[in-house]
Amino acid sequence: MSVPPENVVPPPPPGEPPSPPPGDPPAPSGGLPSHEERQWALLAHLSALLGLLGGVFTLHFGGLGCIIGPLVIWLLKRETMPFVDDQAKEALNFNITAAIAFIVSSLLIIVLIGIVLLPVVFIAWIVLIIIAAIKANEGERYRYPFALRLIK
Repeated sequence: MSVPPENVVPPPPPGEPPSPPPGDPPAPSGGLPSHEERQWALLAHLSALLGLLGGVFTLHFGGLGCIIGPLVIWLLKRETMPFVDDQAKEALNFNITAAIAFIVSSLLIIVLIGIVLLPVVFIAWIVLIIIAAIKANEGERYRYPFALRLIK
């Protein structure tokens, strides 16, 4: 009678799925979002940069582009893609918060503090959007700091 080598796994009994080889980590239960979901989540975050086309500091249509992009993606994909639903809501909430911060900073120009606040808010807005887009593309559920969670 011969002894099987250590790294050989015996075949499973008939009707049972094969077991993973020894040493392999178990498959994650939730797993990563699909490639398509990650792309849509990336677009949800980056679509906020459309606000730059029409002017971030104003309330006309182009300035609201930072809200319209994530809103459209959320409305289109919320039923079919849970990861996109989560990330588009997060992007939408953050950009609503950023729009409020831009308005408040613009009003505070009267007392001169807005001159300092506007560039700080603008740079933080761009940096956080880029970080969120990278994390979403990696399949990670990103949470913006300082965002009001208005849409649940």
